[in-house]
Amino acid sequence: MSRYWSSLIDRLTPYIPGEQPKQQNVIKLNTNENPYPPSPMIKEAMIGEMDRLRLYPDPNADILKDAISKVYEVSRENIFVGGNGSDEILAHIFHGLLKHDLPILFPEITYSFYPVYCALYDITFEKIPLDGSFQIRLGDYIRPNGGIIFPNPNAPTGCIRPIEEIENLLKQNPDSIVVVDEAYIDFGGESAIPLTKKYENLLVVQTLSKSRSLAGLRVGFAIGSLPLIEALERVKNSFNSYPLDRLAIAGATASILDRNHFEKTRQKIIETREQLSKKLENLGFFVLPSKTNFLFARHPEHDGKRLHQMLRDKGILVRHFTDPKINQYLRITIGTEEECEILTKTLSSILKAG
Repeated sequence: MSRYWSSLIDRLTPYIPGEQPKQQNVIKLNTNENPYPPSPMIKEAMIGEMDRLRLYPDPNADILKDAISKVYEVSRENIFVGGNGSDEILAHIFHGLLKHDLPILFPEITYSFYPVYCALYDITFEKIPLDGSFQIRLGDYIRPNGGIIFPNPNAPTGCIRPIEEIENLLKQNPDSIVVVDEAYIDFGGESAIPLTKKYENLLVVQTLSKSRSLAGLRVGFAIGSLPLIEALERVKNSFNSYPLDRLAIAGATASILDRNHFEKTRQKIIETREQLSKKLENLGFFVLPSKTNFLFARHPEHDGKRLHQMLRDKGILVRHFTDPKINQYLRITIGTEEECEILTKTLSSILKAG
């Protein structure tokens, strides 16, 4: 603690991101990055902006909004883009739309940035328990609240709720906002975006970091009713009118429009995920059903923290969480087929050695 700190800084417990190793000779399956390169159209689009970097970017990123509008069949006015990935959009949502008299609700086991935002913006919250199968029970959220937010699929579990349950929640919760964080929706789930045309209190957030291989470019977007989008624009323009630079706007637009590359790579990840899940089960792991680009798995006879360290010692990074309710699980990002084969062979030798 420093005498220069405010009382807020002293109270914060920051989010801890996954390890980003400096060495190159590791198999990195710990931060849910896409193992395949982004669309080849992105490079050409970004090079085309190089001579214009002396100029500020479009603060509204209209060409990106137009691309999203075309692909997702929503009006430009219902789209918000900006922020350093979807995380900064989530920060705007917490600050501008989720700070009310009543506590907001989110799952007990979920994206660990949510309570960090609550501490940063002084928002009261309640964590809603998952069921015995690590599933979100949306029926438990039908109660007085200052807003609801949850990932679908959930992280770090990978479990998903059907669109019918989300619509039922919206019908029974008309007086506060429902935010569906769809960072992983492209790996087998059904998006709630079409529901934004029916329910004015629904906001859907997506990122280009996962399914479009753009974790390094940091672009996200949100889709919702005009009042919700206007709120986000007001927060953004009170914070930073140019959150997306020219290269990010150009690259993200090209990525959104290249549907062939998107479909090809995401299908490869889905196929590899199903193969890896079966191989882990054959090794004795219990694997939660996943609609993401990762698996959440534990072995009944081996400590999760120890397995994590033994894999790390052999140059394979996976994610381990210290929360007592999930500390026996490993979150394993879906890599290439070759990387996943090395993982399973390494785990097999570790398990055989006891």
